[in-house]
Amino acid sequence: MTRPIRIGNCSGFYGDRIDAAREMVESGDVDVVCGDYLAELTMLILAKAQAKDPSLGYAKTFLTQVEEILGTCVERGIRIVSNAGGLNPAGLAEAIREVASRLGVDAAVAHVEGDDLRGSLDAVTPAVSGKPVSANAYLGGWGIAEALAAGADVVVTGRVTDASLVVGPAAWWHGWGREDWDALAGAVVAGHVIECGPQATGGNYPFLDEIIDRRYPGFPIAEVAADGSSVITKPADTGGLVSVGTVTAQVLYEIGAPAYLGPDVTSHFDTIRLVQEGEDRVSISGVRGSAPPETLKVALNDVGGYRNTMTLVLTGLDIEAKAAFAEAQLFDILGGRDRFAEVDVRLLRFDRPDARSNDQATAHLRITVKDPDPTTVGRAFSGGVMQQALAGYAGFHTTTPPSSESLFGVYRPAAVPRGAVTQTVVLADGTRSTVADPPTGPVPDAPAVAGSGDTAGGPTQRLPLGTVCGARSGDKGGHANIGLWARDDAAHAWLRGFLTPDRVRELLGPEAAELEVEVFDLPNLRAVNVLVHGILGDGVASAVRPDPQAKGLGEYLRSRVVDVPEALLGGA
Repeated sequence: MTRPIRIGNCSGFYGDRIDAAREMVESGDVDVVCGDYLAELTMLILAKAQAKDPSLGYAKTFLTQVEEILGTCVERGIRIVSNAGGLNPAGLAEAIREVASRLGVDAAVAHVEGDDLRGSLDAVTPAVSGKPVSANAYLGGWGIAEALAAGADVVVTGRVTDASLVVGPAAWWHGWGREDWDALAGAVVAGHVIECGPQATGGNYPFLDEIIDRRYPGFPIAEVAADGSSVITKPADTGGLVSVGTVTAQVLYEIGAPAYLGPDVTSHFDTIRLVQEGEDRVSISGVRGSAPPETLKVALNDVGGYRNTMTLVLTGLDIEAKAAFAEAQLFDILGGRDRFAEVDVRLLRFDRPDARSNDQATAHLRITVKDPDPTTVGRAFSGGVMQQALAGYAGFHTTTPPSSESLFGVYRPAAVPRGAVTQTVVLADGTRSTVADPPTGPVPDAPAVAGSGDTAGGPTQRLPLGTVCGARSGDKGGHANIGLWARDDAAHAWLRGFLTPDRVRELLGPEAAELEVEVFDLPNLRAVNVLVHGILGDGVASAVRPDPQAKGLGEYLRSRVVDVPEALLGGA
């Protein structure tokens, strides 16, 4: 049996810490360094760049990282795997070859393509109208595995699933077959944990008291064994923490039903078992897998139009009256709300009575307008706001000067039959080979747990929900997920009974009142996962809520005061 492969992450998004790649190579003792650059929003950013210069469309910061580490990686036999190719993996591969030539490094660079569907959208469902600026199927890890097996030192891809950056190298290293479902599923979970970099090592973690080492968290490493089990760790002498809690938080990030559908395998997240193996070492085992679905997920990004936002500051007394006056006066100045395709007005209350400082006496009136015509929402809008400066409510001022319009995108999820997508590996010498699909199977039923409504009897105290659970939240297209986990079995039993869809809607307030909510139980993790449909509208690039990626939604839910059984407080 081969030893576990050590795969270190060096990027969780386009714009993450540049030094992470060099630090991982220097101190991580890894076999593969990988990085994720392609959030759904990033595809829109890359499409804009490619529209200006067709030779672009990839994550340029990755080239900077490659220049820092390529020589050392080739010398030590460390492979580099990344989805930084975005909309132009061939262009990125060629740019890396130019870097290698300039450095005098003999590096074999391969790329994986076939995810870009802009040339043929006929098979996509629902049917696509117009010409989206990006249309990408989510490919799996087998193209990466085949490129590594052919001797590639560097493999760059377009849109693959984030976890594929671990699945591909692990499958290559261990010689897995396409029906090794459990091993593949285990690698998917390991990849899901490390894909967001330091979120697995103490970043965005709600229990700050557990983070003793407050230095910047070390980026995570997954040691993936031949059976698909893994250990999550980080380089020695780096900040942060790897604990069952930090790994649980990342397992719950941006998931839906427990049957996690992927292009290579369906991974059953309700079978995951986590154990603290030692300091900064958490094992993942027991993950079961089954055949993947017959279709691939597709992400479509369209240009939605133009938007602009101005924020008016309201101070002191009569906040609601001032807000109503300002809104009415503004749209009178602008010639009515009907001039705009969409208007969103939000009164954000931070003020308190008899505030001890000026800041504590203020609220914000946040006004966003959208329209296909950039002139309608540009300076014509923000200039109209400024016309209120000497004619509006008492204390009028804004958080910014007049602003110009900006382009926004609309995200649409879709699907495509596997047969309509050809995943292709292109080696350094130009050799091209088609990647075979795995066998497929039916999509498992999603067992939503509506909550029994049963909350342990006995006396209760009015306390924040977060007294007995942690949370991590994020975006899933136009949806948001909130994963909540308890620290013991009793708190989990109460949590799964307490968090009915109706109660979630009640706790999240008016913006969720009419939305579909699903609640899934993950007993092995002492967790429940809440999926709030439609709270982000047409996705991150279009959302007008102040937290467009729902990063703070979990912490908001934890802050809500509820009746917590006193019997649970001893272990809180």
